[in-house]
Amino acid sequence: MSVRRTALCIAAIFTFGGAAVAQTVRIKDIARIEGVRSNQLVGYGLVVGLDGSGDSQQTRFTTQSVANMLETYGLSVDPEKMKVKNVAAVVVTATLPPFAREGTTIDVVVSSLGDARSLQGGTLLQTPLRAANGVVYAVAQGSVSIGGFSAAGGGSSTTKNHPTVGRIPGGAIVEKATNTSLTVGDAVNITLNQSDFATAARTATAINSKIQGANAVAVDANVVTVKVPDDYRDNLVRLIADIETIEIGTDTVAKVIVNERTGTVIIGGQARITPVAVAHGALTVEIKAETLVSQPEAPLTGKTVVAVDTTVKASEQTGHLMEIKGGSTVSELVRALNALKVTPRDLIAILQAIKEAGALQAQLEII
Repeated sequence: MSVRRTALCIAAIFTFGGAAVAQTVRIKDIARIEGVRSNQLVGYGLVVGLDGSGDSQQTRFTTQSVANMLETYGLSVDPEKMKVKNVAAVVVTATLPPFAREGTTIDVVVSSLGDARSLQGGTLLQTPLRAANGVVYAVAQGSVSIGGFSAAGGGSSTTKNHPTVGRIPGGAIVEKATNTSLTVGDAVNITLNQSDFATAARTATAINSKIQGANAVAVDANVVTVKVPDDYRDNLVRLIADIETIEIGTDTVAKVIVNERTGTVIIGGQARITPVAVAHGALTVEIKAETLVSQPEAPLTGKTVVAVDTTVKASEQTGHLMEIKGGSTVSELVRALNALKVTPRDLIAILQAIKEAGALQAQLEII
């Protein structure tokens, strides 16, 4: 058994300066046109043709669903006396893209609702897909692809990927188009995916400089309103296409994301560290227990004695001293910590200590 303790003392001095270079991206990659959006669809259906891996008899809604389906074909069956190991009740989900017309095919995801072991080899029966308003916008049907398998026999089993969730590429046909209108008065609203005042202001400035006659105004940190120029009034699609291809320099809040479960640390390019002294060392304590058994010389009169021999060994790594005199914010930090040969979990402890000292000029988020 070993116990490890991380200590923070003098080890490195970080001094950062200079600004991070903003990356240019297209407006279409960081924003969307207001009113142009997708819609979520959901439905309840049955997957048939399974090789004994479907829902058990204890899943009552599956047998009831099969009985209801058979009744539509003129067959009356008592659900209580039905055993259907080759059928599984599923929830079918899909995303209806904007401007989808009747006859357009979309992908669907099929997820087991009962206690089925696998959907491998199954076929989804015709399933209506409804939106939040209860209207059917698509109908799904087809063979389910799970991209894996599940097999068992002789008390052993093996599974690859997730056998109770599958996809049907192009498995749903759109039956009703959504009403998506691009005309919103005399202006088009552009909504940023992430709210930021600097990015919104740069977006408005770039649109005004690239499109003649445009009057773009950043309403807030999330929305930029563009007045439609006279040359584009008869072709709003061309205006949106011209706006989407404009490149701007984005700006983001400095963040450091830490995932303690996986030991993952993501440091944003805007993160800065003011001059601070940090030390990293490690103390390792190893405790070994060995069981010793002593047998008696006389088996009939003697006793067997069991003793435990415990050995304790402690070792401490030598600290490293390093001085950094400026450089870019992220590269120098990573280079210094790599020189200290810290593990990701040690890096998490160091970043938390720097944040507590007030030297980390960024938001530290632990997820």
